[in-house]
Amino acid sequence: MGLALTENRILLTEDKDFGWLVFAGHMGSPGVILIRFPASARSLLAESVLKLVSEHGSQLVGAFVVLRPGAARISFRPQHPWA
Repeated sequence: MGLALTENRILLTEDKDFGWLVFAGHMGSPGVILIRFPASARSLLAESVLKLVSEHGSQLVGAFVVLRPGAARISFRPQHPWA
């Protein structure tokens, strides 16, 4: 995550702990895409990532995305009034 922050890059991961870091841990993030693809759908992964970026590119900055076969959920960490 540190390198993604340093280079201001969106992180692609299969590690669910990044959701906790971004939301519960209030860690800043240029964006995280959590990949939730079963082995049976792995052949669709690259195409799905490219489609996500081409259709929602600017919305991904600072977002937490859960990418599943045929679906993507884009969320943002709630802003606190004191932030």
